[in-house]
Amino acid sequence: MNTSQSRGFIKGAIATAGLAIIGTLVFIYSGVYPIGADVEHNKLTLWSLEVLRDRSIANASEHIPVPENLQSADRLLAGGADYNDMCAGCHLKPGRSESDFTLGLYPVPPNLTLENPLKTTQEAQNQRRYWVIKHGIKASGMPAWAPGHDDERIWNMVAFLNRLPELTPAQYQVVTSRGDEDMGHH
Repeated sequence: MNTSQSRGFIKGAIATAGLAIIGTLVFIYSGVYPIGADVEHNKLTLWSLEVLRDRSIANASEHIPVPENLQSADRLLAGGADYNDMCAGCHLKPGRSESDFTLGLYPVPPNLTLENPLKTTQEAQNQRRYWVIKHGIKASGMPAWAPGHDDERIWNMVAFLNRLPELTPAQYQVVTSRGDEDMGHH
């Protein structure tokens, strides 16, 4: 390729990039993309958002140290009560497949009573759960719980989530109840 061909190629690449940026801005500002929660994203948008979410969470959480005592009964009970108060409306309880929230949210929150479909190590799963609970996920309905919850409390919820798929509805009821001294907690 000679110098004039090289310059022509560069000019063409810049022009193409410029047109792509202008086209994207026109599309965004046109308002034609359906943004209502009752209309699903197209496949490309959904794929892009899911990959962006999953890779971002994996990257942000990969160096979080996981406490060794996540199996303790105290963590299970403390995390269970918080899960019941703060999470079950969207992420469900054993024996439930939907709630008023899940019927109207898009994307639908994951049913955390089911086994985790991510093919990751237990440590990576714990790190990701901790990160999501602490920081939330933009534009998904998942709030960041860090402003009102310390790390210990968040790890208690992670500990509970690890056991949640094993619980029957009756076991869930017992594990998630709060004692009288804890009733004003929320």
